[in-house]
Amino acid sequence: MNVLVIGANGQIGQQLVANIAKKTKHTPFAMIRDEKQRGHLEALGAEIIIGDLLEDFSFAYNNMDAVIFTAGSGGKGGPELTKKIDQEAAIKAATIAQEKGIQRFILVSTIHSGESDKVPEALAYYMEAKGIADQAVLASDLAYTIVRPGTLTDDGATNKFATFTNEGNNAITRADVASFLTAILFKENTYRKILTIRNGELSLSDYLLNM
Repeated sequence: MNVLVIGANGQIGQQLVANIAKKTKHTPFAMIRDEKQRGHLEALGAEIIIGDLLEDFSFAYNNMDAVIFTAGSGGKGGPELTKKIDQEAAIKAATIAQEKGIQRFILVSTIHSGESDKVPEALAYYMEAKGIADQAVLASDLAYTIVRPGTLTDDGATNKFATFTNEGNNAITRADVASFLTAILFKENTYRKILTIRNGELSLSDYLLNM
């Protein structure tokens, strides 16, 4: 299967591309904007597609079997860029998948998506943009999974998972998010669901069995 990874040069995206290439029989296609990123991602095992989220990127979907959207501003680009990437580009990515007949679509969102009242005021616009994108995917006919990780860290993989709660430590490593995305890629019991994840006590296989 061919898997398009949008946001492939991000910290999660790079690890995701490597996982798909090394741990599955699928082929990762990394959509990147800058030709300078090609060599690194090819070394991770990706085929390269040059495309810009702020322009037409529908051509990137040709011959794809699944799409993972893990691009994002991280709330650091200000309201305008956040709206363009985290909201409008995410919605466009799902819309193109429907138009191209690609059913499998995974959207990496965030905890408190659409809940601007639960975060500092400075991040309210970020949660609003994420929430609007999530709702668009929920309203689609796609075989979607919306993944909402907790606070992201750069620690090494723990390979231990739990569902998000409002108590205790809800952090999760980016490496574990990438592993999770790889594991659910074509796992049908994750289709048409919102999954919140954090680091916890369960192995990945046990977490998926106990969803």
